[in-house]
Amino acid sequence: MYNVAVFVSGKGSNLRSLFDNTDKNFVRIAAVVSNKKNCGAVDFANQNSIPVFFIAEKPDDEFIDYKTLTQKFYDLKIDLIVLAGFLKKIPDDFIDAFNKRIINIHPALLPKFGGKGMYGMNVHKAVFESKGKFSGATVHFVDKIFDHGEIIAQVKVDISDCRSPEEIALKVLEIEHNLLPSVVNNFSKKLY
Repeated sequence: MYNVAVFVSGKGSNLRSLFDNTDKNFVRIAAVVSNKKNCGAVDFANQNSIPVFFIAEKPDDEFIDYKTLTQKFYDLKIDLIVLAGFLKKIPDDFIDAFNKRIINIHPALLPKFGGKGMYGMNVHKAVFESKGKFSGATVHFVDKIFDHGEIIAQVKVDISDCRSPEEIALKVLEIEHNLLPSVVNNFSKKLY
């Protein structure tokens, strides 16, 4: 079984998409990690008996640090880590521990509209203001610079008819929900 951990900070629509659309014969979501106790993604994980870990730079009774999480992931035999709407930078030591095993989905066609502060609606506003005709989603390896790692897959969508950043967001999210499970399925079959 190919064990996947998913990092989330919000509603968890990409987590749900992974849960529903990855090949259950090969892929298991073995852990969910969040920096927020109260979010839709955590609720979804709890409803589906997926272990949840809460992460913080300064651990306490409820939150663990990345060093502890690294050991837990080794114990769980995590094969791939997926950042799916996780709004914190991953520490360099953690990236080193899971080199080329951490991927991120970004709601734009990288390298455009990436970097610090470029997440969620911020990205879609920037795309809208650029008056571009296309946007899309990108899955890339995570390295030590925001939205910089090697691109694994991209899907482009025509946004020439979109009249707001919110309309762009809806089109891109639909693309994300297809792209991310496809990439994870391909990882499980050693196609990357």
